[in-house]
Amino acid sequence: MAENSQSQRDQILFEKFCADARAFKARVEITFEEVPAPQRLAPHAVAFSVDVEVRGDDVATGRFVLLHDPAGQEAWGGKFRAITFIRSAIEEDLQSDPLLTDVAWSWVGESLDLVGASYLATSGTVTKVSSASYGQLSEQDQSSEIEIRASWTPSNSAKLMDHLNAWTRMIETVSGLTPIAEGVSALNTRR
Repeated sequence: MAENSQSQRDQILFEKFCADARAFKARVEITFEEVPAPQRLAPHAVAFSVDVEVRGDDVATGRFVLLHDPAGQEAWGGKFRAITFIRSAIEEDLQSDPLLTDVAWSWVGESLDLVGASYLATSGTVTKVSSASYGQLSEQDQSSEIEIRASWTPSNSAKLMDHLNAWTRMIETVSGLTPIAEGVSALNTRR
C-alpha cells in the first residue's frame, strides 16, 4: 500500500516537473521549447531542446530528457533519469587541448552542484569534432565542436527542476555565456 502511495507521489512530482518546465523562461540568448520525447526508454518521458544564439551566430544546441519509470530501473538506481546532450562550437585551438574533454566533463558535476541538485549514477561521454571542407565547400572555414552526452539519476524527486536548471547552466558554460547573478534578469539585446 505504501509503495502504491509513493508511486502516486512520484507521478505527481513528474507531472509538476512537466508543468514547471513548460513554463520555464530561459535567458534571451536561449530558445527553449518542448520536443517529442523518446517513447521506449521509460513509461513516462518529457523532452526539451535549446538553441543558443550569440550576436547572430548559432553557437550551441542541446536536449534535456527526463524519464520516469514507476517501477524504477536497476541501472538508474531510482525511478527518474535525466539525459542530456549539448553540442557547441569551440575555437579551433581548443580542439588540440588534451584536457578539453576532462574540463568539459567537469562542467556536468559543477553545474549540478552549483544549483544544489542532488544526483547519483552519472555517466556520459565528451566528444571533440573537427571538420574540414573540400571541393565546392572548400571556401567554408574549418570548424570544431564539442559534444557532451550525460545522464544521471536525481536523488531527490521533490526537486526535479534543479536538474533542468543545472542543464541550463551547462549550456551557458559550454556556449561561453557570462553567468547571470541569482535574482538578476538579462536585458534583451536582440534588435
